[in-house]
Amino acid sequence: MKCFILALLLGVAALPCAAQLSDVQNPNEQTRSDENNQKAPPSVAAAQQVLQEITSGQFDKVEAQYNAKMATANAPGRLAQAWASLVKLVGPFQSLTMVRAGKVQNLSVVLFTCKFEKSLVDLEVVYDTDSKLAGLHFGPHQEPQPTWSAPSYAQPSSFSEQPLNLVNGKFELPGTLTMPNGNGPFAAVVLLQDSGPHDEDETIGPNKPLKDLAWGLASHGIAVYRYTKRTAKYGAKSNADPAKLTVDDEVMSDAKAAVALVAKQPKIDSSRVYVLGVGLGGYVAPRIASGDAQIAGIVMMAANTRPLEKVLLGAVQYIAKEDAAETAAAAADKPSLTPQQPADAAPKPAPQPSADDEKAVALAEDSEKQIENPALKAGDNVQVLGGTMDASYWLDMRGYNPVQTAERLRMPILILQGARDFQVTADGDFSVWQSAFAHRRNVALKLYPDLNHLFMFGTGPSMPVEYTKPEHVDEQVIADVAAWISAGGKQSALEPR
Repeated sequence: MKCFILALLLGVAALPCAAQLSDVQNPNEQTRSDENNQKAPPSVAAAQQVLQEITSGQFDKVEAQYNAKMATANAPGRLAQAWASLVKLVGPFQSLTMVRAGKVQNLSVVLFTCKFEKSLVDLEVVYDTDSKLAGLHFGPHQEPQPTWSAPSYAQPSSFSEQPLNLVNGKFELPGTLTMPNGNGPFAAVVLLQDSGPHDEDETIGPNKPLKDLAWGLASHGIAVYRYTKRTAKYGAKSNADPAKLTVDDEVMSDAKAAVALVAKQPKIDSSRVYVLGVGLGGYVAPRIASGDAQIAGIVMMAANTRPLEKVLLGAVQYIAKEDAAETAAAAADKPSLTPQQPADAAPKPAPQPSADDEKAVALAEDSEKQIENPALKAGDNVQVLGGTMDASYWLDMRGYNPVQTAERLRMPILILQGARDFQVTADGDFSVWQSAFAHRRNVALKLYPDLNHLFMFGTGPSMPVEYTKPEHVDEQVIADVAAWISAGGKQSALEPR
């Protein structure tokens, strides 16, 4: 927030990563050769036409290209309103300065850098597999981000990777098995992503936390399997009936199939196959492990104990508060022309969030009310972050208590938390895990003071902008998970902080 964001629903849970796009010569340039024209993806010309229609006020032509989800979530006229707000903020559109394009998950993405009177703005145009508009997003210009590089603790010479697709019914998902060198048999871990349609590495900006985990754990002699999330490849078609998509479709069914697949692989010790989930993956890990004798233990990283809608609201409220505090601090640093207040003057009022932040909080509060409404039923639409979801997804998790579910498990459990995480928090979530399991001998818990939601190092209050800076999952986290698995889930394997 802090900076303007005018977005229309993408039809997916998160914006594609611009770092995965390639430069394309500006279609407006007269020097552009026929050869380059042939190399540019067809989506570039289509997106160029969309930009022309927007800048000339032909909003109805753009809206006619929406896919079903976009059309449902965005009433006619909303694009015109968003454009008017943008022009009011940054002045008239002047020119197109840069084009990037590529495939991200199952989407075709074109990113335009546009020059307006007062600033540069990025326009992201997203097409689905049917060449329909699946998303439009205007935001502050960001320079291309650096690509992922191996963390220093990874030893690529000590392991190899091989493709291994996961087939679960009619769904086939690309995946990678990372195997330590040697004859084994090796303990193995199946990695589960956080919420959103992630690739197998859970790519977020320049960061790939699941690839960090895979390479780090394999360097410690543990096999790791990670795969593309079903919603990343199939989107709304992740269920035969898109209106009935549940968390089971998104995560749990494929996770169980992945465990069974890994257990059958050569050099894998089928009695030592673990599940490691981050965020949403950690939240549902106890439910995945219930009744699955093949799973030797679970690792929950940044696993919330609160319902998802409360986690979302808490995160939005936190960002609004930090934005307001930052704005107030910046204002206080500016020279003042007014006399200083006397020492006994009344204290200044608390910083107030911006209009954009207040709107985001109001939307999250409304989402929470809709999701928790006792009258909610399958087929109802729920507004989440400006998008629309069928109630089936939320009803699937209604009544699910991860703590109580985990308490019924007899297998070893490892629960890890970053103290700087503003989404899943030490006070609101980890403390609940501690209260429930502090005296369970087969449950180990650890809090890392300087790590955020991605288990990456930082200082001061954590904010989403951190996720755009190149970092790696902390080496101590890798060492702790590896030691715990190698010791068969014993508490004593973790190094004290």
